Amino acid sequence: MTSVPPGGVPGDGRYGEAAFRPDRAGEAERIDFGALAYDAITMARLRALGAGPGWRCLDIGAGTGTVARRLLGEAGVASVLAVDRDVRFLDARPAPGLRALQADATAPDFAPGLFRLVHARFVLMHLPERDRLVGRLAELLVPGGVLVLSDAVDVTGERTPDTPYTTAMRAMWRGLRDTIGTDVSTVTSYPRLLREAGLDQVAAEIHVPPLEPGSAISRFWADTWRRSGQAMLSTGLIDAAGIDDAVRYLESDACAALSAGMLTAWGRKHQGPVG
Repeated sequence: MTSVPPGGVPGDGRYGEAAFRPDRAGEAERIDFGALAYDAITMARLRALGAGPGWRCLDIGAGTGTVARRLLGEAGVASVLAVDRDVRFLDARPAPGLRALQADATAPDFAPGLFRLVHARFVLMHLPERDRLVGRLAELLVPGGVLVLSDAVDVTGERTPDTPYTTAMRAMWRGLRDTIGTDVSTVTSYPRLLREAGLDQVAAEIHVPPLEPGSAISRFWADTWRRSGQAMLSTGLIDAAGIDDAVRYLESDACAALSAGMLTAWGRKHQGPVG
């Protein structure tokens, strides 16, 4: 399944402006549904990579700050700098050791310091400069530090039967590509990009949460379709009734589909010679 027609040009809008505006009622709740679906997987990986006491961490595109707060509370890291282009959700939920920074990580002067962990989840897929940004984020690591990147991957294929769900997902990926440049087709290249950035011990994994009626991931997708409806309709692949059908399908026992997965890739900065 492709997210844009051959020869298509990605849109030049921005996440949080052309779509998913933080000032729209309910946006924090939509983000939190995604967190409920993925945070446990993210935290298991970060802790397996050693995140713990003494670590200074950077969380890019921190959203409502769920990962940042769990790093502080569960992993016991020393501090987390949570960066977002709009920090209203972070300011609304402060925590000891958590500092919010309103900034654009793609800006040339973005230089927040050096960190033991640099983490970005569901961020790079929305940015046209994603390949270059991997190298820039790697430069923010101290020796021995870890860069962890997570983004969505579409695990359905051309032979996947058409359902209200698959129709909505095709329209969503196409509409977001055309509107804000979202592209999940290159996410599987992240391990290679991490190696090209000079990192060692590179590996990756994919988690696909089950679509069950009332589940956090099902509610996340329903909310996401509602909030990207204009972009979806503009593709001509779906109409308003089709979006409503897809939401009802997610909420029914008839739903039999694969959610988009989350690919997490990581690499570690070489520590250099000892002594």
